[in-house]
Amino acid sequence: MSNNAPKNLNVIFAGTPDFAAKHLAALINSEHNVIAVYCPPDKPAGRGKKVTACATKLLALEHNIPVEQPINFKAINDQQQLAQYDADVMVVVAYGLLLPEVILNAPRLGCINVHGSLLPKWRGAAPIQRSLEAGDEKTGVTIMQMDKGLDTGNMILTAECDIEQTDTSANLYEKLASLGPTALIDTLALMAQDNYNADEHNISQDNDLATYAHKLDKTEAELNWQLSACELNRKIRAYIPWPVAQFTFVESSTSNKQHKIRVWQSSIQNSNCDKAAGTIISADKNGIVVSTTKGALCLEVLQLPGKKALPVKDILNGRADWFKIGANINGIVN
Repeated sequence: MSNNAPKNLNVIFAGTPDFAAKHLAALINSEHNVIAVYCPPDKPAGRGKKVTACATKLLALEHNIPVEQPINFKAINDQQQLAQYDADVMVVVAYGLLLPEVILNAPRLGCINVHGSLLPKWRGAAPIQRSLEAGDEKTGVTIMQMDKGLDTGNMILTAECDIEQTDTSANLYEKLASLGPTALIDTLALMAQDNYNADEHNISQDNDLATYAHKLDKTEAELNWQLSACELNRKIRAYIPWPVAQFTFVESSTSNKQHKIRVWQSSIQNSNCDKAAGTIISADKNGIVVSTTKGALCLEVLQLPGKKALPVKDILNGRADWFKIGANINGIVN
């Protein structure tokens, strides 16, 4: 066997949601040995608030892999427990916990992370959504060596994909969930070679090019019609499936009853309309077209309060009076 022939690695995996579970599944099906899975403690979920295990834990139990669920890694016994696994490498994918330096240095090859952007762009919690919202033409995944900073470690491998004009965060998430596992296995194949030298293979990030992907907040979901049609459309796509972009409709000038209406699908319309931003230009089976500061936005799938999302043609069958031509989208007559 040659000195640079890859060998099986003993891997600790740390992750939480379905995105992480897809990477864990790829590891389980690879030649490497997953010796433990780390995930946060079980917590209540859904309307019934039933205590539920995360996707990675369920997959680990299915394959009889030991599961560890520390609250954090401040406790000495949790640090010692991880060290006792004597892992070659720890793979971290959407784990949700900050790792102290003692953990980062515990495995022989350290800890690597699968991040959902092309670093150094979009470090932080919401890289997929912020990339869409900003109008990036491409994104991807970066496999990086973790250090004490937030997504600041040296890059080992990247994989790219285009962002299409119809992409939402939901389906872009699926694209990256397909890219990531392959990139991860390729990275481990590289790290498994006897002559692997991180200093030779890893590329440092240019901090001057770094941008930060702030965590999404519900308050951002309210649409501002003073933005351009292009900006509004990107925002709508970026906020699917959460928090979902919305606007506030005021039913009438007398009752002032407000309704939060969610927007699930829209498209950009070329328009030279000189109406004030937020004015309804047309409303028919094809959608509700609204003027903006630049261009017009066609609202195609809406969700009224307490109802399921429906095409606009079905919404207009029962609520055509809410979306009269010339009215403001918020219900105010111009």
